[in-house]
Amino acid sequence: MASATGNTTRLWTLVARDMWRKTRRRLRAGPVYRWRYSGRTPERVLIAPPDLRLADPQIALEIYYGRFPLSGHLVETGGQSPFQIEVQNRGWLKTLHGFRWLRHMRAAGTELSAANARALVSDWIVTHGNRISGVAWEPATVAKRIIAWLQHSPVVLQGAEFPFYRAYLKSLAMQIRYLRSVVKEMPDGKDRLRARIALAFAALSLPTPASALRSATRHLAEELDRQILPDGGHISRNPMTVMELLADLLPLRHTYTNQAETPPPQLMNAVDRMLPALRFFRHEDGALARFNGMGATIHDRIAAILRHDDTQGAPLLHAPHSGYERLCMGGVTVIADTGKPPPVDVSNAAHAGCLSFEMSSGRQNFVVNCGVDTYGASEFRPLARATAAHSTATLNDTSSARFNHAFRLNDLESPPLIGGPQNVPCRRIDEPGLQGFVASHDGYVARFSLYHERELSLSSDGNVLIGVDRFLPSGRAAARDRAQDLVTIRFHLHPEVELFQDEADRLVLTAPNADRWVLSCTEVVPTIEESIYFAGLGGPRRSRQIILSFHASDLAEVHWQFTRTHIAEYEQRL
Repeated sequence: MASATGNTTRLWTLVARDMWRKTRRRLRAGPVYRWRYSGRTPERVLIAPPDLRLADPQIALEIYYGRFPLSGHLVETGGQSPFQIEVQNRGWLKTLHGFRWLRHMRAAGTELSAANARALVSDWIVTHGNRISGVAWEPATVAKRIIAWLQHSPVVLQGAEFPFYRAYLKSLAMQIRYLRSVVKEMPDGKDRLRARIALAFAALSLPTPASALRSATRHLAEELDRQILPDGGHISRNPMTVMELLADLLPLRHTYTNQAETPPPQLMNAVDRMLPALRFFRHEDGALARFNGMGATIHDRIAAILRHDDTQGAPLLHAPHSGYERLCMGGVTVIADTGKPPPVDVSNAAHAGCLSFEMSSGRQNFVVNCGVDTYGASEFRPLARATAAHSTATLNDTSSARFNHAFRLNDLESPPLIGGPQNVPCRRIDEPGLQGFVASHDGYVARFSLYHERELSLSSDGNVLIGVDRFLPSGRAAARDRAQDLVTIRFHLHPEVELFQDEADRLVLTAPNADRWVLSCTEVVPTIEESIYFAGLGGPRRSRQIILSFHASDLAEVHWQFTRTHIAEYEQRL
């Protein structure tokens, strides 16, 4: 009851903050405040920071012909300005006004692409430059646009006449002043940190007083200290966030050096921690583990980021502050979620996946979580965030955490996660010839008086992954009838994995050019059901899941095992 009361209090606090934030933003967009965003126009851009995000000249050509493939959606403008047509897809609009697509025009390297970039920027200045409202002026979008305009100023200003040059710098300065004014009211999380990054970029790239750079550096350092955990993870526990922030922090570090300015120690330390953390979440095929909001992996972007990792050693195996464990032996990688949910303020992408795991062998993912469709319909998000979409156990078909759909906050496009596990103890097992861990969570105690404990261990050659799931009664277990408590242990399979029963009635997992894995369980007969893999590059894909289902009153402990059988050995046995 105390936990529920605490969650309700935090939610109402979140609602109050959101209302206050929106009120303050309206005031800052009104005529009373707007005069503060005018001022001296910078004379020039001193330096264009690098952009690590990969570019495609073909997309520049598509944009020239009025086709804008942004945020997973294609919009054809039919000769109209993209900033004046009505588009319902919010993700597309945010990406359009964020201007990161300028990198494609810079990559094209032609006068035509430069002229088109300049025309589109000019169109935005005329249409939205003096009207602070809508998606275009949401602080998170403004931060992205400032960074993009600075990074790709060479292509925008190439061959520009003086009136446009002046209008560009004037608009840029206005946006910087606006962002500086509203950054304190931004919601907690990566968007606020990116706003601090944008202001640091601006202080380095434009002629500004030394005091402005000192202030931007100080605020950036404070935000990095607060949001980047000691093991390199982010407070949201989202692997995607680590990748996205590194794509901005690495160029920022480079810009400090190019301008002969000393980067703050917090920036250097954060990058040095985050690069190994990014590698921690990688499977052998380069994909990031699908936890807490992670969708499809853009492999080339990760490769571009990790080129800056000087350590080049084995990834960490233990991330206690982020709440994850990694087992890696014999070409097999297992990554598991062993942490509490993130704070409510940054939980709008968090999943109820405590004690879920993923397993890959070589470059093939076998057991996965369903992940999220980053650019897909929002109605699928609750399904992807539920415990049932993860390779772990559910009790009575309920999630180990809840999502409060009653609160729809403008700054949180998905509902926050509440009522999740409050205590997730984890003990690492590192012995000769064995890696493993034992972890448990109390996410089901309040409703069902049961703890879920999971033990995973991987043999030294990587050929055997042994799992034990235990369901332990809490102190008040006698107060309710446990006879109807249905436990469902799920193993979601990657869509490329084929599943069949061999002559010995064993479930065999196989994939092209990969070894075979055999699942065995002595206490429960596995069954097979349909599943959905949301994290495909082309959108959701059909897949399958293996299920172990039983009543907690019948079994308190279930043992299961994945055994790798090399193809030649398997055929020889048959």
